[in-house]
Amino acid sequence: MARIRALILEADPEMIEECKWVKPTNPLGVPVWSTLGSLHRGAYAKVVKLTFARGASLPDHRASSIPAWRQRAKAIDMHEGEKVDARAFKALVKAAVAANGSTAKKR
Repeated sequence: MARIRALILEADPEMIEECKWVKPTNPLGVPVWSTLGSLHRGAYAKVVKLTFARGASLPDHRASSIPAWRQRAKAIDMHEGEKVDARAFKALVKAAVAANGSTAKKR
């Protein structure tokens, strides 16, 4: 997760990091990075799931399934020990920031 965090911040140094959705079943909350929209993650026993809130249109062949009510989103699973293509990952984060920016301008 430290490597993913570093890549996110390299892709957009202006990202805001915070924890949200603190509750009894998740006392530490969920780490969230945001610029003009949100990118958040969930850590599970065997995977870190990165969810791009407005990422449905983003290019990435590793998209995981997400519930139908969240069809605007895109989630990708990162497994422990998995080799990450840093250039491709940072391009994905930059594309997400750009997509969030174009959505914000339409409002």
